[in-house]
Order: sequence, then C-alpha cells, then structure tokens
Amino acid sequence: MKNAEDLSCAELVELVSDYIEDALTPEERAQFDEHLRICGGCTAYLDQMRTTIELTGKLRLDDLTPAARAELLNAFSDWRTSPR
Repeated sequence: MKNAEDLSCAELVELVSDYIEDALTPEERAQFDEHLRICGGCTAYLDQMRTTIELTGKLRLDDLTPAARAELLNAFSDWRTSPR
C-alpha cells in the first residue's frame, strides 16, 4: 500500500464516489482517510460532494425549468464525449 502522502489529490477525486458508497477496500479506505487528515483541500472537496448529493437528492424533475434541464443534459452529454 502507498503511504497517504503518495495518494495524490487527483487520485482521491477518482475514489470519492467509492468512498461515499463505502465501496473501497479497507486498505484503500485507510489511505483515503489518512490523506483527508493531511489535506484540507480534499476534505473540503469531500464535504462539497456530500452537500451536492444531499441537495440533488431533494431535486425533482418538476423543479427544473425546461431550459435548465436541457442545459444539464447538454453539459453531461458534452462531458461524456470530452477528452480528459
């Protein structure tokens, strides 16, 4: 296992969904938790993701205007086809 210092912020971002869903191995979770202890930026990112999940869980399709819905669908469609 790599040390927490070896887990880059970019790698943590890739793992955040699995972390929230409790899908990491015990070793990965320990490394993730250790990184959070030393990285305020990633801790803030995780908090933002949790807040986003909480708020979007309350969002209903009827809450969106047709224009907002179309814009979101377009944004995610572009995201899927954009090179990373």
